[in-house]
Amino acid sequence: MSAPLRHTVLRSATKEVVIGADKPFCVIGERINPTGRPVLQAALREGDLSIIAKDVAAQVAGGADVLDINMGVPLTDEAELLVTAIRMVQGLTDLPVCIDSSVVEALEAGLEAYEGRALVNSCTAEDDRLAAILPLVKKYDAAIVALPNDEDEIPMEAEKRLALTEKIVRVATEEYGIAIDDIVIDPLAMPIGADSTVGRTTLEVIRGIRERWGLNTTCGASNVSFGMPGRHALNAAWLPLAMSAGMTSAIMDARTPQIVDAVRASDLMLGNDEWGMSWIAAHRARQAAEAAASPA
Repeated sequence: MSAPLRHTVLRSATKEVVIGADKPFCVIGERINPTGRPVLQAALREGDLSIIAKDVAAQVAGGADVLDINMGVPLTDEAELLVTAIRMVQGLTDLPVCIDSSVVEALEAGLEAYEGRALVNSCTAEDDRLAAILPLVKKYDAAIVALPNDEDEIPMEAEKRLALTEKIVRVATEEYGIAIDDIVIDPLAMPIGADSTVGRTTLEVIRGIRERWGLNTTCGASNVSFGMPGRHALNAAWLPLAMSAGMTSAIMDARTPQIVDAVRASDLMLGNDEWGMSWIAAHRARQAAEAAASPA
């Protein structure tokens, strides 16, 4: 017998997004992140956040439901920069945010500044990370993305990842009083170019998480295609497969129609877009935008 489905509720000051298997797939825009973006890194060191405004606009236009915010720039005060970025983003959009940092002090500063109920990205199954991050999640009534790897390894076997998921759920719920609905598991999507079997393993983990705990899941979708050509096509193929296995959200490229369309079409096929109304509305909006952009 499968576990009951969970609903993870995120909020901005004025908007609520619910992640769940019976809800439309949650697109978490990945773009507000300086990793691999030297121009953005240089701008942020100078205190110039104008690129972020463009990233917000592009992701909102592309159909993002939540925006991931990462301000991990070397040689900067990450906590201060994260607070500034969160406040800026909240002034530009009503979408909820995912606060993304490996620095505990930055996470707390971001959670304190955020006006709403955030998703925290992320925490591993390592004892010290659980002890450092879960109290913040409880204190600020947030939800948490947790990864089933520990100080020993990133497990390549599905059952080891599921065992670490069990540890995360036990510690979070029993030791810190976090609601099970507020635990979102990243099943560890790995680069398919390094090992052609890793996709099947991750799908097995997603199914196991869905059946045993009913938890919501997410992943860094672009990890799958890292190092391969034609990355948009690979990501657009991966996400529907993951959705059919039970994945309910992804930190992904919300600016690329090929990828977002694959997700929204899968929502329709999986019964999470009643009467296809969202698909039809998006299609009509795109037609109108194309017509407006065409020469008279």
